[in-house]
Order: sequence, then structure tokens, then C-alpha cells
Amino acid sequence: MLNEQSVVPYLRHRGILNNDATVEIFGGGVSSRVFGIQNHDVDLVLKQALPELKSAITWPADRRRATTEARAIKTFQAITPKNVPRLMDVDPEEFTVTMTRMPREFLVWKSELLAGNIQPEIGRELGRILAFWHNFGVENEAIRARFLEEKVFEQLRVWPFYRVVQEQNPLFSKMISMMIDEITQEKTTLVHGDFSPKNILVASGQEPIILDFEAINTGNPVFDLAFLLAHLVCKEIRSDVPGEKELLRQTAIEFLASYKQGSILEIAPNLKDHVALIALSRVDGVSLVKYLDGAKQEKVRSITKEILGSPGADVTDLFI
Repeated sequence: MLNEQSVVPYLRHRGILNNDATVEIFGGGVSSRVFGIQNHDVDLVLKQALPELKSAITWPADRRRATTEARAIKTFQAITPKNVPRLMDVDPEEFTVTMTRMPREFLVWKSELLAGNIQPEIGRELGRILAFWHNFGVENEAIRARFLEEKVFEQLRVWPFYRVVQEQNPLFSKMISMMIDEITQEKTTLVHGDFSPKNILVASGQEPIILDFEAINTGNPVFDLAFLLAHLVCKEIRSDVPGEKELLRQTAIEFLASYKQGSILEIAPNLKDHVALIALSRVDGVSLVKYLDGAKQEKVRSITKEILGSPGADVTDLFI
């Protein structure tokens, strides 16, 4: 694995750097080591895939996902250049991806949401972008064929967010099995796989930038919708400020409305079940959120289990 001392010589050997550079180590990465590298000529981010993700229990993942991510960055940068960084290099032997670093005024959307800086129009923009991406996948059979990735999606998404929760909640086992079939067997478009606030950069007056394509696959678009909405649910439950809670709810509504307006795909009628299950996995699964205390974790469990399988509920019922 690369470190602060070896990453610059490595990039010089790769032909990406000609001179020395300053190195910044980015914390918080669960699946990769992430470095910022800067000098007068370049401003880059390098990711190196870890063989095991950082979690409370062992969470292995195929490091070849770096090559898939690079292919995805190149694909989406070509169709939405304002919303994806530019790929500079990929090394399939060392499992690294090097890309341009975004301007410093862009901030991580997760941090902004937790700080109470909530702008529902960002949800609207994200719905528009995701609909465009999903439409592109539906209309391009050759592109779908390039991302028929099952192993990494199983390791990074199906097992931690569905199967682990299924084991802990036998009453919902049959229903969760059907949901697993939906996201693994219905291969209709390109699915980002980690459409999450932590992978979205925002800046005033500019379109959002989306990062982290490690879990991309050809699959069911319901997963991307549910993954983002589940994060908004958890953040809404965390907040005790009525104004913030309403803004988070409105962000979710704007996201869904914008997606529905722009997408040629129908939104799955059981979207609220996928949202509820993924939200539940954030307190009872492998990839746990760190901003919910014990009481709020119990609230997530109570709300999501009430919604799962309830025929009269919809996504907005998860926002209380």
C-alpha cells in the first residue's frame, strides 16, 4: 500500500508528476487510501483500493474494483463533464485511480447537511443528474455490457445492506429475499451503487459533483434512489430542529420529483421498502452511521420496521 512517502515517487514513475509535490492524506475513507497531491503543475487525488473495508467486522472486497471505477469515471465524465472529475491514470496492478481534484470551494454534502446547511434544490439537481445517467444506461446496451459486475456489488452492497439485516430480522426474511432478487437480477441500467451525501460535492451556484464509482454495476435503478433517500432519512431522524427536519424532507421530495420528471423509467412501487431497509442497515448492519446516538438508533429501527411491507405507506412516511 502507498503511503505519504511513497506516493510521489510512484506518480513520478507513472509519468503523472515531473516534480516534487506536497501530499495530503484524506481521512474518513472506508474502502480506499486517499491522497491529495499538489504542485505548481497538478492538483490531484489518488485512491488505492483496500483489500478489506474499515468496519467493525471483516468486510473483504475485490481490489479490481479500482479498474471498474476508472472505467465509470471516464464514461460519466464524457456525458456529464461538470458532474464528474477527470480521470488521469489507472493502475490495475496497484489498484490505484488518479483523478483531478475539485476546486476547494466544493464541500462534502454530508458535512453540509450535518451542519444544518440544507438546500432542497441540491436534491432537485441530483435527481436530474441521476435520471440522465439512468436514461443513458437504459439506452446503451453496449455500455451496460461493460459493467455487468456482480461480485463487487454483492460484497459492497448486497451483503452489508441486505443480507446482514435479513439475518438479524427473520420476520422480514422472505420480503428481503425478494428485494435482493430485484437488485441483483433486474439489470436495466447503470447503477452508481454509492449515491451518497459523502460522495457528493457542492458549491454555491454550481452543479453538484459525484465521486466514488467503486460499486457501479448494471442493475436496478431503485438501489440508487433508495441509497440516497436512506441517508436523508437518517439525517432527518438525527435532527431535533423542526426547520432542518422539514428541509431534509423537502430535499427528498425534490430529489424524487426531479428524477421522476427526467427519467424514462418508472419508479419502483416498493421504493419505500428499499429505503427503509437500507436505513435500518445503517444501525443494524455492517456500515453504521456514526452520528446517531442510542435513542436515535432505536427510532430508526422503529420507523423503518413499521414501514417495511406496509401497503399504505410511502417514502415520505419515513420522515417524521
